[in-house]
Amino acid sequence: MLDSAGFKRQRFADLITDMEVKAKEAYGDDVNTSERSVLGILLRVVAWFLAYLWSNAEDVYNSGYKDTAEGVSLDRLGPYVGIERRGADYAAVQLRVTGTPLKIVPAGWRAATETGVYFETTDEVTIPAGGHVLASARAVSAGLAGNTGAGTITIPANPDPDITAVTNPAAASGGRERETDFELRQRWDLSVASGGASTLDSLRAGLLDTPGVRAAIVAENYTMQPVAGRPAKSIEAYVLGGADADIGQTLLGKKAAGIEPYGSVSVQVLDEGGFAHTMRFSRATEVPIRIRLTLAVNNRYPAGGDGDIISAAIRYIGGEDSDGQLFTGLNMGESVKVSQLIGSVLSIAGVTDVQVQLSRNNGASWTGSNLTLAAQEVAQTSYQWIEVTRP
Repeated sequence: MLDSAGFKRQRFADLITDMEVKAKEAYGDDVNTSERSVLGILLRVVAWFLAYLWSNAEDVYNSGYKDTAEGVSLDRLGPYVGIERRGADYAAVQLRVTGTPLKIVPAGWRAATETGVYFETTDEVTIPAGGHVLASARAVSAGLAGNTGAGTITIPANPDPDITAVTNPAAASGGRERETDFELRQRWDLSVASGGASTLDSLRAGLLDTPGVRAAIVAENYTMQPVAGRPAKSIEAYVLGGADADIGQTLLGKKAAGIEPYGSVSVQVLDEGGFAHTMRFSRATEVPIRIRLTLAVNNRYPAGGDGDIISAAIRYIGGEDSDGQLFTGLNMGESVKVSQLIGSVLSIAGVTDVQVQLSRNNGASWTGSNLTLAAQEVAQTSYQWIEVTRP
């Protein structure tokens, strides 16, 4: 039923009870409605289908709300607040192609890893006299599989006698899976002001909605004197992640006219009239968080439990998991709270107790207390920085 408290669906047991009461009203109190009676069987068959319809009705009701909608229903709610689900991204990498000088490596030339992950060049390049050239490439398929390590892309997929070798000096990065419902809801909560402009909240929301941006804050100087290095009547955005050009375009579209953007990064962007503007911002200071977790577990602890523990810690703090997935985690300036980290770890089956040690200076010193960060700092961790031990 639907009332002031919301929608409450009738479950199978509720329907059977109501139908038995109605049957006795119609046929008398002595009518047999047990599970093995003809009438009882008929009532239960009908109740099963009615329960299915009630379940569908509940799903329809829930599809209209951000916290309960799922899948496509959630996608269709996003545009009402100006956000869309982010699709899977392609990993990008620089390939070092070795071969005959003056050989042209066309756009679309492919190389692969031994595990069958293919990359293709995005631009045409020519091998110079030195015999090798760097070519920009991206994964053929979107997703985490494209985040391969350095030196793993070594197989030319298009054999050519003038191309003798290929490798990637640095790891491929940027590949990610399609944004999950949970991630979309998190970004929704942080982007509620994105429909406006010229306010600090709308500017921050716009930055958070910029592709690749994982955290952002905006500071302002509304006085006529320099404050903390910021010129009079200026703003300074601190941003983690994202491309410079995309961030600059967001600043141009969201900041108030006549307000100077200040920061250590400068980028030229065009307005709708084709005029160039210089947008400035600063990169957030990433604070690497190393973690030591000492666990007490029981026989419910899964075989891959250590990996689940590490993933849970990364989801809370933010950073890169072992599969290359990047998680936003804590907001900029937000402290790392030991109690919340413990809660994330205890959510894994079989963990009965946990002791936490944290370090923000590459392991020079450790503490079991909360870590406080400055407004422009953001905590980040990595699967390589988390140590899990079980006595």
